[in-house]
Amino acid sequence: MDDKTASKNISSEGDKVMEELIQTLPQEKDWVGSTLYQYQGFWYSLVPAKAVISFQNHFKAHDTDIFLITAPKSGTTWLKALIFSVVNRKQFPHTQSPLLATSPHDLVPIIEFSIYSENQTLDLGNGNFPSPRIFATHTPYGTLPSSILKSNCRIVYLCRNPLDQFISDWHFIVNNFPRKEDFKPFSIEEGFDRFCKGIHAFGPFWEHVLGYWKMSLEHPEKVLFLKYEDLKKDITSNLMKLADFLGYRFSEEEIRQGVVEEISKLCSFETLKTVEVNMTGERPDGLKNSAFFRNGKVGDWVNFISPLMADRMKQLSEEKLGDSGLKFDLLDKME
Repeated sequence: MDDKTASKNISSEGDKVMEELIQTLPQEKDWVGSTLYQYQGFWYSLVPAKAVISFQNHFKAHDTDIFLITAPKSGTTWLKALIFSVVNRKQFPHTQSPLLATSPHDLVPIIEFSIYSENQTLDLGNGNFPSPRIFATHTPYGTLPSSILKSNCRIVYLCRNPLDQFISDWHFIVNNFPRKEDFKPFSIEEGFDRFCKGIHAFGPFWEHVLGYWKMSLEHPEKVLFLKYEDLKKDITSNLMKLADFLGYRFSEEEIRQGVVEEISKLCSFETLKTVEVNMTGERPDGLKNSAFFRNGKVGDWVNFISPLMADRMKQLSEEKLGDSGLKFDLLDKME
């Protein structure tokens, strides 16, 4: 038996073990009828479930790695563009940025849908990912590979208030993912109820956020915790904070020349939304790049969420976040 055949047999055996494991996990339905699987306290659809388990078991971190971590629809695309631009600004001035012709999702691959989605034992140390390797993931803190926790790599976590995050994720899934023929999609009220109960992709929301919030307090040198709303309010100072944390501090000369503002503008929702590839391109799975640029506004939830639902979320957030020190201003848009 040659090496190629042996490798294929090992991979096939691994797939069988993975399938058997997946089928032992608790199951629920997502908003369009696909199956969610609960692994280590969090819910995943099938492909991400396999990818997260493979990520946990096989990934070997480098000290120079950079991870941007979010719950879905919390500003992931924006953060990818910002981090890529900060790290690569010497190589690619803003007028020559790959972002002008390439989706941020192709420049910063995501673990669950690009890295381990098909090859569950992929070797990432083969030179295909130049240093520093920049990866994105929705993986919760408690499920991260031990090599990441033991390394000196940097983690940037971006969160978004749960009402906007829910609405953005709701539109993303119900408008872009196929629905099971024999399943009546949940109404927004039913979807909201399940969100509040934590039954949604990469949920529960609060446990996801709190895991990285607590890690950022314990290890501020390793985890930078950012809020989407703060970036929208003051992108300049937060972009400088991001660059400092990553070890790519802006020089006084760069600041005088307006490099911070140039990156902010290049990576803005308004700019990226009008880039040709983001208007017409598709992901390998057929999902349109334009699906990642729906609204981008803070407080859009008021157009979809009733006062009663919003009040439930406020009370639930206060209960879940407790005395952690983390707070979301949820009802200010209704006053």
